[in-house]
Amino acid sequence: MDPITHGLIGATTTQSFANKQNIRQISLVGFFGALLPDLDVFINSAADPLLTVEFHRQFSHSLFFTPVGALIATVIIWWLVRKKLSFKETYFYSLLAYGSACLSDAATSYGVQLLWPFTDERFSWNLISIFDPLFSLILILAVGFAFYKKKSLFAWIGLGWIAIYLAFGFSQQKRVEDLAHEIASRQGHIIEYLTVKPTMANEILWSIRYTQGDNLYTYGVRLLPFSKPKLYEGEVVALLNWKQKYAPFKGTTMYQDIQRFSKLSDGILILHPDYDYVIGDGRYSLLPTTAAPLWGIEIDVTKSNSHVPFGTYRNLTKEVRQDFMDMLLGK
Repeated sequence: MDPITHGLIGATTTQSFANKQNIRQISLVGFFGALLPDLDVFINSAADPLLTVEFHRQFSHSLFFTPVGALIATVIIWWLVRKKLSFKETYFYSLLAYGSACLSDAATSYGVQLLWPFTDERFSWNLISIFDPLFSLILILAVGFAFYKKKSLFAWIGLGWIAIYLAFGFSQQKRVEDLAHEIASRQGHIIEYLTVKPTMANEILWSIRYTQGDNLYTYGVRLLPFSKPKLYEGEVVALLNWKQKYAPFKGTTMYQDIQRFSKLSDGILILHPDYDYVIGDGRYSLLPTTAAPLWGIEIDVTKSNSHVPFGTYRNLTKEVRQDFMDMLLGK
């Protein structure tokens, strides 16, 4: 999720345990503690661009690292709240906030290594977009009123809103999954890989991506409660058989980097339609009906002993924005 929403979730979680005398200090601890896991974005290497991608939402988001992360947050923030909170109390609230950030990121897409170091599986529940203004707005009001009025009742309202919104996302997701299986069945497809997730900033327009054989299929779905889904047909693109294509380079740094990127992308790799020699993550694009990847790696076979560059390809043109709004509004 975006940093502000992380902070709001952390704040409303800790505020629910507060009293009138210390709720403002606890709000600060909760807001700050929930920001700390995402400092992993500063782990980078100019020589190895994929290092940042690998470490994002890795150990810093693990439930087993949470006690350590909370301790770091406590050491940093306690000097600001020590007049109202003991070190032990500050640690308790930091623990709640830090844990809330790990779980809220798991509710989005891309994935979080919640059980690292025991497994490197990325948990991704795909219930909510990484940025959702409606979700965040209600939390701003709940946290703000709790802070201003010094009443934890508003924090409990905020927690209720989180539960209701994520439950709505879960309901939407299940409806879209059922539709995806219907679509595949009508075409005689057996789904080998399926991901459904909300598009940016809403719970109405969803993305369907599934694989059958050597192809990736994309669809958009507009879904309102108690109404018939509106389906937008997308593209069919070939999955990249990178092991075969780059077999002559096996053992090189370039080959190993493609292998690393494939693991990060659940094996859903495609060639970018707009950029030569770019291998992209086929799970994400600006529009649910297109397959143009949002990020990828650039392959240069003349530099097979060097790490591959990683880049983002968010070409948010006026036409793309209009297409997105048309689908969101059901046009």
